[in-house]
Amino acid sequence: MKNEILQQVANTIRGLSMDAIQKANSGHPGLPMGMADVASVLFSEYLQFNPKNPNWADRDRFVLSGGHGSMLLYSLLHLYGYDLSLDDIKEFRQWHSKTPGHPEVQDTPGVETTTGPLGQGIANAVGMAMAESILAGKYQEIVDHYTYSMLGDGDLQEGVSHEACAFAGHHKLGKLIAFYDSNDITIDGSTKLSFTDDTRKRFEAYHWQVIEIDGHNYDEIRIAIQDAQEENNKPTLIIAKTIIGFGSPNKQGTHDVHGAPLGADEIVLSKEKLGLPQKDFFVADEVYKFTNEIGEKGALTEKLWNDKLKQFESSSPEKHKEFLAVMNNELPKIDFPFFNAGEKIATRSASGKVLNAIASQIPSLLGGSADLTPSNNTRASGQETYNSTNRTGNYIHYGIREFGMGAIMNGMALHGGIIPYSGTFFVFSDYMRSAIRMAALMGLRVVYVFTHDSIGLGEDGPTHQPIEHLTSLRAIPNLNNMRPMDANETSVAWKMALENTQGPSTLILTRQSLPTIARDGKDVAFCTEATKGGYVLTEDEGFESIIIASGSEVEIALEAKKILNEKHRKVRVVSMMSTDVFDAQSQEYKDSVLPPRIPRRVAVEAAASLSWYKYVGLKGQIIGLDSFGASAPINVLYENFGITAENVVKSVEHMCIFTK
Repeated sequence: MKNEILQQVANTIRGLSMDAIQKANSGHPGLPMGMADVASVLFSEYLQFNPKNPNWADRDRFVLSGGHGSMLLYSLLHLYGYDLSLDDIKEFRQWHSKTPGHPEVQDTPGVETTTGPLGQGIANAVGMAMAESILAGKYQEIVDHYTYSMLGDGDLQEGVSHEACAFAGHHKLGKLIAFYDSNDITIDGSTKLSFTDDTRKRFEAYHWQVIEIDGHNYDEIRIAIQDAQEENNKPTLIIAKTIIGFGSPNKQGTHDVHGAPLGADEIVLSKEKLGLPQKDFFVADEVYKFTNEIGEKGALTEKLWNDKLKQFESSSPEKHKEFLAVMNNELPKIDFPFFNAGEKIATRSASGKVLNAIASQIPSLLGGSADLTPSNNTRASGQETYNSTNRTGNYIHYGIREFGMGAIMNGMALHGGIIPYSGTFFVFSDYMRSAIRMAALMGLRVVYVFTHDSIGLGEDGPTHQPIEHLTSLRAIPNLNNMRPMDANETSVAWKMALENTQGPSTLILTRQSLPTIARDGKDVAFCTEATKGGYVLTEDEGFESIIIASGSEVEIALEAKKILNEKHRKVRVVSMMSTDVFDAQSQEYKDSVLPPRIPRRVAVEAAASLSWYKYVGLKGQIIGLDSFGASAPINVLYENFGITAENVVKSVEHMCIFTK
């Protein structure tokens, strides 16, 4: 392919980026202008995609990890025929536009993941490449594609990139190809202010292939991509030496071009230098003709793949049916286990039993843990370890990498065909909180198994005892946090998590054993009310007070009710497995569980009290824990921190005396 037309494409990208950012009066022109040459070669000659079907299952994935450079991606998507018009480009960073400030996977056709928090994009790409390897291992006849990512100095400085890239090298993800925009500039100035790593040696130590090129030399770019594609046993990092803001006579190569419009005068000079007309949002007819032809070739590539898919259906009808189901995120009918009343079992152990019952029923289910498998009970019997010699394994040992684990799981969920879940101690959810937030923002079906959920873990002490974590996660929109009170609620929680296709879910589980509460019914179907997040567990006719609890504290609430009944107090007990799910119910339902006419309410939970005020009201009371824990046996901890049935009784009696 002639370099002249590629140069035109690259300069068109630069022009569109300059104009859109200037019109919006905000944005980041440096990356789009610096990486336009690499992008034009990749999209024109190597990336397999069909702009008319952005969700084609066997497309190559492209992740712009430095999401601040979004105008690079938007320009590419527009030029190569995706459903992104020039008017959409002109609406860059405007209310409800298809071109927000950072790429949003739900807003723009062709965007593979939401990026902006640096380091997470490349970690998502690792997850996508891992998903490809797993699906190719199972369906090698029809799965064969690459994952490409562009990342910068900021991505490499964030710790999550270390976690994910070391993991990718360990697993020999040869179809992962990353372009490092090495321009020596960050917002503050030269990278020498804070970043003097030897990136080549770092990635070679991770077992990556490393190639260094001039990022503005088309022949070097081509050769590097070809060499990367030929390396089957290592991911590849292509270090592209570039000039940030390439083409701006007075600002290129400086931090001034990183995150601010060039200014009208500098745009005039830049267009003159790049050979572009002095017109806003200009695209030459020959550029459109060229890029449209690339898009048409992509449609033909998908057509040829569809022919292979038909052959696959003929030769392996059951595998073909399974492939379509997993890629469409369909769940089979699952038989969830039911636990007999009276049995005492930790909810982490109950979760393990649930997984043993359901894992083999779900072809797309992929488990894992951050080096806590025996403690999290996340590995089901029959699950095999995924590694470089067993691509069909369905259990991953992430090592001690919570943040990387979370971001990698996001990439797998984005890729499709995988329902990822993983475990760690609840207190370490702090390490992966940003990845959890991104999963919620993107609406991904990801399941987090968080065990050792309170001071109930005992002697490990305050470093391992989560206090504020429930409140923190409950504050994240579109995240369903579930803290089941017993084994059957745990089974229901798993059902809810797997059926939630609109966002992630957490299962917050105990180390200590809890009694399985007696109820009517012979299977999990009994617990339809639990699927509403909060429900009436038991009550006295004419109740005058409500005790609300979650998880292990429901047992305390029931004991308190027993004592209060002996004192002729009438009580309702509400199991609040998930405040997030409960809040999404109708007002009528919420009022039926927590009637406004009953102001006497006590909430009890071995965690921070903050999130309970909206349920107990001004006249209610909260028995919680607003200090760090301590190292001691569980019974001593609950007694000394006052999370007891006796304290619940005192609170209810106090309200009965002093409130009406």
